[in-house]
Amino acid sequence: MHSSQRGRLPRSTGSRALTRRQVLAGSLAGSLGLGLAADKTRAAPRPAAPNIVFLLADDLGYADLSCYGRHFSTPRIDSLARQGALLTQAYASSPVCSPTRVALMTGREPGRLRVGQDEPLGTEREGTLGLPTDIPTLPSLLRQQGYRTSLFGKWHLGKPPNFGPLKSGYDRFFGMYGGYSFYFGHGKDDPSPVIDGERILTDHGYLTDLLTDKAIEELEAGEKKKQPLFLSLHFNAVHWPWEAPGDAAKSAGIKTAVHRDGGSLETYRAMLDSLDFNVGRLLDALERLDLARDTLVVFSSDNGGERFSDMWPLTGMKGELLEGGIRVPVLARWPGKIAAGLRTDQLMATIDWLPTLLAAGGGKQSADYPSDGENLLPVLTGAEAARKRTLYWRYKGNDQAAVRDGRWKYLRLGGKEHLFDIEADPRERVELQEVHPSEFDRLKRLYQEWNARMPPYPADARSYDVRTGTADRY
Repeated sequence: MHSSQRGRLPRSTGSRALTRRQVLAGSLAGSLGLGLAADKTRAAPRPAAPNIVFLLADDLGYADLSCYGRHFSTPRIDSLARQGALLTQAYASSPVCSPTRVALMTGREPGRLRVGQDEPLGTEREGTLGLPTDIPTLPSLLRQQGYRTSLFGKWHLGKPPNFGPLKSGYDRFFGMYGGYSFYFGHGKDDPSPVIDGERILTDHGYLTDLLTDKAIEELEAGEKKKQPLFLSLHFNAVHWPWEAPGDAAKSAGIKTAVHRDGGSLETYRAMLDSLDFNVGRLLDALERLDLARDTLVVFSSDNGGERFSDMWPLTGMKGELLEGGIRVPVLARWPGKIAAGLRTDQLMATIDWLPTLLAAGGGKQSADYPSDGENLLPVLTGAEAARKRTLYWRYKGNDQAAVRDGRWKYLRLGGKEHLFDIEADPRERVELQEVHPSEFDRLKRLYQEWNARMPPYPADARSYDVRTGTADRY
């Protein structure tokens, strides 16, 4: 669809739909509030360790944010870009959700762990396959530094009694063990119901609102506890089922959350409006509680977008190693540490967050389980220029492999191999392997050497084709 046509699409009429005046007022208030909070507390010494808030959207496209694209309006999320850093070449470590979450939690390539070799982890195995509880994680390592740790939202790395966030470093959990949930409570009929402690919520309001409510409560409770906080708010949005804030009655009649024949661009827009609104609520809470200047806030997506997402100028989608399946928006705000308005083309992947956030919190990696990523905090804070990186991916479905090294990208998709100049050709349309055979051979060799160090896929590893909605069975 042409961008001029996109601009004519109607806004949602759901309960969270905002007028332009409300949006601009909220955005301005957030910007002014950050400045006022900084002025009010300028004389106060800054704590040794910042609070860390990690906001993770689900299936958000590279250009779904207005600070990246040209389609939707996301002023509250965009405020993070104005007040901090925007990364133009950040990547998910997998094109689907649970392997990327392995990378986020452990800082290691997903394929190093058996749970990361299921792409993604299905409901059939959540009780027997998951993140091993003896492996150090980002929250467990921050907890060793005195952090309180909490997760609100999606886990998708195995469920009790064998696995779960409370067994892998989080002090508190409120959310879903599995990969997706109805946005309005369906209780035990939900493929992954919302869990509060050990209680299944059978009836609740809109999920994006609910998770934000709980995260704000955690921020408020933290005022009484003199500990830094690591708060993970991992939204279900904008993952299917396609349910907007005003769709409670419609949701009650939906029998399957997979819902692959549903949705519309208008519904997706309303879901994204709600996500933006709720990120704004959380940012406002940080201001109100006078925590903003001492909090590192990160916003990203677990992988590329799905059917209604905007990935322009990229091609491909979730489940593919084309750029649209793995390149994601990343914003980071830390007043006084990360320069406002910073734009960087630093190559970064999910595996880098563990060493980067540990460095921010003053922690150290495990000697027994070192990260495959790098600490990129010096780049974000301006202490170093962008570094040269080489990033690798593999995906069992459709025989996929990829390497990104500087401007070059090697891609294997459906048994066919390609070489692209991503800087000149982000749409991956100009085939260069015959023009630059030495670069093609070099990157292919790099992939083969890297893959040889990874455990092979077991015969029963699951792969998922998002275009057909089918998965290999166990």
